[in-house]
Amino acid sequence: MKVRTAKYGIGDVVRHRIYPFRGVVFDVDPEFANTDEWWDAIPAEIRPSKDQPFYHLFAENAETEYVAYVSEQNLVPDDSGMPVRHPQVRALMAPDDGGTYHWKVDAGIVH
Repeated sequence: MKVRTAKYGIGDVVRHRIYPFRGVVFDVDPEFANTDEWWDAIPAEIRPSKDQPFYHLFAENAETEYVAYVSEQNLVPDDSGMPVRHPQVRALMAPDDGGTYHWKVDAGIVH
């Protein structure tokens, strides 16, 4: 598999290009690194390629907050400027003037 450079980085706010959710990137896998069960649960006709970056998101939709794992091909930048309400974002990250988030020094995260 050919590994590509990730388009998004830690703290970027993104949204799904099809489904109505958005989130903050908190980790990036250079290629698929989830379970076979997760992969097999995606319908074959919409299953993304494994040889692209996959993103761990503190995600939210209109009803709830959760953690999502999304392929790069299914993400676009979220330029809404709206703050992310996910409680883990508020606890662990802080927004900067550019609309992205960074780890809080006092959150105990070492990067």
